[in-house]
Amino acid sequence: MKAKILSYGLLASMALIGTTSCTDLLDKSYGSVVSSQYNPQTEADISYLVNAAYVPWRETMLLWDGVVRSQELCADQDVIPARDGVGWVDGYIYKRWHQHKWTTEDDGVLQGWERTYSGITTCNRLLSQIEDDEINVQGDQKADLMAELKVLRASYYYILIDLYGNVPLATDFKDASLPQQSTRQQVFDFIVSEINENLDRLSETPRNYYYGRMNKWVAHTLLAKMYLNSEVWTGTAQWQKCIDECNQVIKFAEETGSYGLEANQKDVFRTDNENSKEIIFALPFDAIYVTDWNAFDFHLYTLTPEHQETYKFQQRPWGGVCHIPQFVNSFDKDDIRWQENMIYGPQYTTLGGSEPLQCSDGSGDMILTNEVPSIDSSTPYQGYRWGKFEYAIESNNVLDNDFPVFRYADVLMMKAESMMRLGQSGAGSLVTKVRERAFKNAPEKALVTDADLIKGSVYDYGRRDTYSTTHEGGDDIRYGRFLDELGWEFMQEGHRRQDMIRFGVFTTKSWFSHDKSDETKNLYPIPSAAMLTNSNLKQNPGYSK
Repeated sequence: MKAKILSYGLLASMALIGTTSCTDLLDKSYGSVVSSQYNPQTEADISYLVNAAYVPWRETMLLWDGVVRSQELCADQDVIPARDGVGWVDGYIYKRWHQHKWTTEDDGVLQGWERTYSGITTCNRLLSQIEDDEINVQGDQKADLMAELKVLRASYYYILIDLYGNVPLATDFKDASLPQQSTRQQVFDFIVSEINENLDRLSETPRNYYYGRMNKWVAHTLLAKMYLNSEVWTGTAQWQKCIDECNQVIKFAEETGSYGLEANQKDVFRTDNENSKEIIFALPFDAIYVTDWNAFDFHLYTLTPEHQETYKFQQRPWGGVCHIPQFVNSFDKDDIRWQENMIYGPQYTTLGGSEPLQCSDGSGDMILTNEVPSIDSSTPYQGYRWGKFEYAIESNNVLDNDFPVFRYADVLMMKAESMMRLGQSGAGSLVTKVRERAFKNAPEKALVTDADLIKGSVYDYGRRDTYSTTHEGGDDIRYGRFLDELGWEFMQEGHRRQDMIRFGVFTTKSWFSHDKSDETKNLYPIPSAAMLTNSNLKQNPGYSK
């Protein structure tokens, strides 16, 4: 997101601090705004105020060991193997993620909790200050702003209910007591009611000051996500409600043209993607203002150190994450998505060039291969790398691309999945719409029918490394072909764990260096740091304190 659109990083400096009890002190808040002095008048003023509460969304998703990692590194598409001569052993934390052996002490378990609750606390603080007139907004402006903050707070709980299940519902900034733990059903009901009760006060404007914020269409999409996962999270399926919420977004998109599929999927992930009609909710980035070291570092996270020459990066990449070969092999060879979203094969000193990039170990021309021996050992050049987001030439440690959390393809696929599960006709035509841009050179392959979607998966499951080879296949997975479609479309976007759990595959299949695990691993443990600070918390089943 560029300068014309408000940046979370810049707006973080506008975060409100203090209360009226401190106003008699000499004001040395510098880049911050003391609440008693803030009197927002315009839409821009409101944006400065509210965006401070959105910053933790970016942090919880994309900072080091964030939610994108906790959704992807435990699933069947991605892995960080130990890299000979490079590293990535790091106390075996990535191996534990891959093998579902994480502990309550692991940083990846902690960060999804800590950063998300930081967002909730910020929402609660702002709501308290607005309600007490410490921040001077009145009338409809006040009611609208409070509604937006409540839906934003609900969106943070959406992350928590997915990762941890039974979590405390904290809604009162002034309450100093330890919050009680709520059941997953109670958390679900809270999220849904908060969105429904406040949805009508949200803006219908999808862009400008409401880009990257909880507008009405983001709220409908978030509700659809809740209903899509309702069977897992509450034991009660709510597929028709998911369809109804998707239809709200689809109707608005068709009537106004404000949302829709991009002709080329790659355009959703370009550096200058803030005007993509496919993006419904994004985490805005501008590398000038967002300066956290690991704020958005996919390029450094996946490419080899030698790729600094190819892309003229200001920092040297680390060569870590890659795709699991079994996932790569699940693609149709004519599917543009694997061709454009993975970095593979011979590498060159410039993009589109012809001079081979040389391996720093002296082994010759660099060729990224679709083979990874095991989680414990790989060369720096094994495994296809992440390439869905454009990596701009001369990038520093933070990419300039906005990160799409919800996009229009997601709405179409949620509706299609719910229709399929209800036995309604038409799911195939929706999936075909999403596939058409991926098969421009073989359009006949874009067509998928309702009958196709209920078939098994083409993913060749089973243990597949230097230690063991087993064959489990994917024919026995109910609706497995639809799970495949989700994997092909949403790779590298932080979806996979949630989707695998919904299809009953996350703990019941083996892949790469991962064996089947216990169903208790469908939830992460409550981190030990949280358990130590709140005696009201009870650990999730299958984990010790």
